[in-house]
Amino acid sequence: MTELAGARLDALAELVAGGDVVVLSGAGLSTESGIPDYRGPSGAARRHSPMTYQTFTGDPVARRRYWARSHLGWRMIARAAPNDGHRAVAQLQRSGRLAGIITQNVDGLHQAAGAHSVVELHGSLDRVICLACGDVTARQELDARLRAANPRFTAAVTAVNPDGDVDLPDVEIDRFRPVDCRDCGGLVKPDVVFFGETVPAPRVRHCFDLVERARLVLVLGSSLTVMSGRRFVVRAAKLGIPVAIINQGPTRGDDHATFTVGAPLGQALPDLVRRATPAPAPA
Repeated sequence: MTELAGARLDALAELVAGGDVVVLSGAGLSTESGIPDYRGPSGAARRHSPMTYQTFTGDPVARRRYWARSHLGWRMIARAAPNDGHRAVAQLQRSGRLAGIITQNVDGLHQAAGAHSVVELHGSLDRVICLACGDVTARQELDARLRAANPRFTAAVTAVNPDGDVDLPDVEIDRFRPVDCRDCGGLVKPDVVFFGETVPAPRVRHCFDLVERARLVLVLGSSLTVMSGRRFVVRAAKLGIPVAIINQGPTRGDDHATFTVGAPLGQALPDLVRRATPAPAPA
């Protein structure tokens, strides 16, 4: 870490130590767990165009392609382990310094690291919802049904994307058989917000409420390219609430930030926790 980044972490730690911090995390927080982001330094997903809601619901061939790739990709994400960055966020929460955690990620790694009451802005890959009857089931159950429907599907994964999608050759996709809702036969999709889909209004309102009561908004690993997350940074800045961004590379929120720190999150966040949490006095 550079001397400048260290100095900024010192100043940021003073704000974090005061509490009432709201974390807004993005895909960059999970790259050190082996899940690449769309726009950051990992770069692996830049060749991949994420599925849109309109394509998923309107194109049966594209939907089969998605489920074939997601069937394998979800298994990799389900096996991913939280990294030092996730654990540092959970530690800040346990120390009482966080007023909320909002994540744009769908991988569940905040919770796996011990965090609670996490607002999953874009949903979670661990759940599946029927678009016809609204039934929500565990992804493990769908996985079992897809395995049963595709006993000879043995494609190998080369890389996984943040939405659980992977790259597969067409010959493997053509032989894959999706399944529908077990109750009504309707279309099922992961309980995540696809591109072109709207985040539920009550969830957005809850996030705005958290941000508006915060003393600091701490952005972790997000390029803030998509307005879905950037709007909370814009609101905080408009209200005069300090915004700090720790990310590798520039973001679309830098103009609104009081502090920007360019560093790997697995290194910077544990360091921030140490600086913001004084060691206990000797007995």
